[in-house]
Amino acid sequence: MLHTAIDTTDVRQLAEFYRQFLGLQYRAGDEPPADGAADDAGWLALVDSDGRRKMAFQQVERLERPTWPEHDVPMQMHIDFTVSSLTELHRQRQRAKALGAELLLDRTHDPDEPLYVLADLAGHPFCIFVAG
Repeated sequence: MLHTAIDTTDVRQLAEFYRQFLGLQYRAGDEPPADGAADDAGWLALVDSDGRRKMAFQQVERLERPTWPEHDVPMQMHIDFTVSSLTELHRQRQRAKALGAELLLDRTHDPDEPLYVLADLAGHPFCIFVAG
C-alpha cells in the first residue's frame, strides 16, 4: 500500500494535524508556502523519516462530518493507532486534543482493551488503544 488518502475541506489543516501528531514530514514540494503566500494545495502527502509515504489529503468541496457513535452520517473510515501502555495512551490523547482533536469516547476503564476514540479536525474518527 502506498498511503491512506483522506478527504477534507482544508487539506493543509488536516495534513498539519497528522504531521504533528504522528511526527511525519511533508513530501518534498508539499511544504507550506513561505512568507505567508496563499496555499492552494489540493493534495498533500506526508512521509516518514525514510521518505516513505504514509498519508495523503485530498481537497473536497463538501464533507459531512461523521456523527459516530450515531449512524446518521457514517464514519466512512477510521484509523487505529496503538501505544505501549496506559500512561502513553493518556499522553497521546492529551497530545491529540492539544492539536484540536475532539474526544468521542473514553473506554480507558476496559481492562481488556483500554482506548480513546477521537475525531480529527475534519471529524474523521480515530482510535488510540494499548497494544495487546
